[in-house]
Amino acid sequence: MPASSPALTPAPRSGATTALLFLLALVAGLAMPVQGRVNSALSLAVGSPALAACASFATGLAVLVLATLLLPSGRRGAARIPAAVRNGDVRWWQLLAGTIGAAFVLTQAWTIPLIGVAVFTVAVVTGQMLGGMLWDRLGWTPAGVQRISRRRLFGALLAFCAVTAVVWPRLQESGSPGAWLALAVLPLAAGVATSGQQAMNGHQTAHFGTPLPPTLVNFAAGTAVLAAATAVAAGTGAGMGPLPAAWWMYLGGPLGTVFVGLGAFLIPRVGAFLTTLGMVAGQLVGSLLLDVVAPAPGAQVTWLTVVGTLGALAAMVVASSPQVPAGLRASRRRARRG
Repeated sequence: MPASSPALTPAPRSGATTALLFLLALVAGLAMPVQGRVNSALSLAVGSPALAACASFATGLAVLVLATLLLPSGRRGAARIPAAVRNGDVRWWQLLAGTIGAAFVLTQAWTIPLIGVAVFTVAVVTGQMLGGMLWDRLGWTPAGVQRISRRRLFGALLAFCAVTAVVWPRLQESGSPGAWLALAVLPLAAGVATSGQQAMNGHQTAHFGTPLPPTLVNFAAGTAVLAAATAVAAGTGAGMGPLPAAWWMYLGGPLGTVFVGLGAFLIPRVGAFLTTLGMVAGQLVGSLLLDVVAPAPGAQVTWLTVVGTLGALAAMVVASSPQVPAGLRASRRRARRG
């Protein structure tokens, strides 16, 4: 992504504004466990992860097309896409960010049966946080260059420990690390890539003035990739059942639009890393609530689940706390010595 991404120079935020932004990040993260539960049910019903993912993306795309047509801001934003690409304000390859989401879904479907949900989750979250810090440090988001401070590093470490604590019982069931360590590189890379996807969406949002166009383009590109993957799977003779009639099994796509759209809205304001951290905390909170309200077979809430979820929330607070400028710190030290 070019370093010349337009920067929405962030104005100093009040505590209330910061709290609202992180509440939105939590809401985006909350959508993910519910989406995972819905998509898993759809995949079991049709017997094909590719077909289930394609149906989910297509449903989300239909919702976005309708929203773009009905909302004036959506129509104005979509109308700006051709000119933005011609002028080079938005590079054509940034419009393909949705293919990263499709690749992520396929990676998830392929690696989880081999390495388990726990290893996949830790690897993806680690990749997302590393990618978020990298894109922020390079200034590849409209929020501008954000250095890797000690607070950010501590927040990332705390979030990693929190996620590990939540999935620790399942990690212990994964057997010898040598059996899955090499495959864990794939979800790690997928995590870094999805963080880059969010950065590209934030760049587009800064130009179009609304997250609707990048979210729409994301789902269009992702649906195309997954349709092709489904066709290949069908051509190889992979068994596929009919699409079920239960309406709730198609809510995965609309929930995904919430995740992508809110991410595109937040990144120009707080950057990739803090957006990722807020979403990770939301995912853990959402998973905890699901396990309490509507537990899946074999799911259980332990003290590690609660401690890990609280740790993720603490990591978000620590990493987002404003840094005291070096000059001000020095003046305070001189005042204390005086």
